[in-house]
Amino acid sequence: QVQLVESGGGLVQPGGSLRLSCAASGSILRIYAMGWYRQAPGKQRELVAAISSADSTNYADSVKGRFTISRDNAKNTVYLQMNSLKPEDTAVYYCNADLRRVIGGRRGDYWGQGTQVTVSS
Repeated sequence: QVQLVESGGGLVQPGGSLRLSCAASGSILRIYAMGWYRQAPGKQRELVAAISSADSTNYADSVKGRFTISRDNAKNTVYLQMNSLKPEDTAVYYCNADLRRVIGGRRGDYWGQGTQVTVSS
């Protein structure tokens, strides 16, 4: 079974920084892309940042210049460095992976359980 586990969330003051990590484990043949989504209470889940197997990146306009996504292919891990955090960044952050499993060979999306990020003074 494939699992994605996020870590690094917490409480931070406006202007502070956090670094999120997401490690994918299990019988994975190939990861095509990984990304971070976030969802605030009562709001739609939105893409924050994504990175492909070729290291091309995509960011939401609201986080450009503040957040940086990166990956360690050897560890099947994706990171999100968040700087200059704002109260509106408060949300549950979810890791996503577009991958193909060894067993079965089917491609599909997998999600982590989420990690809470709270930006408040």
